[in-house]
Amino acid sequence: MRIKTYTPKPEDIQREWFVIDAKDQTLGRLATQIAQILRGKHKPIFSPHMDVGDFVIVINCEKIRVTGNKLDDKRYYRHSGYPGGIRSVTLRQQLDKFPDRVIRTAVRGMLPKNKLGRQMIKKLKVYAGENHPHQAQKPKVFEL
Repeated sequence: MRIKTYTPKPEDIQREWFVIDAKDQTLGRLATQIAQILRGKHKPIFSPHMDVGDFVIVINCEKIRVTGNKLDDKRYYRHSGYPGGIRSVTLRQQLDKFPDRVIRTAVRGMLPKNKLGRQMIKKLKVYAGENHPHQAQKPKVFEL
């Protein structure tokens, strides 16, 4: 008796849209849940070499929580490409200026570091505030 490995075909993949409210959610725990949905690990047809995940809309991203002193101790770095061009900001400054980047960076670090991961991160939509422009997709509320 041979057991065949199941591989989903592109026509088998049914993508859904989920809305997640980030208000009073811990950053890391929220990011792991989002990464699992984007990868499709919550589905029985999950396959590590294919993108079978769903779309995720995150609202209220500026109201996330972090534990300890991370607001002032955690730093985000970027480099311009020129000598001496490294810049850093704290989590508090990043939340004030670009709150969507905090969640996007945390989730991107939890996805595969290849073409597949770059394809998955495109299904993440992050917004500050309650409103989002994806009402036509009829997103379901995802409870954490």
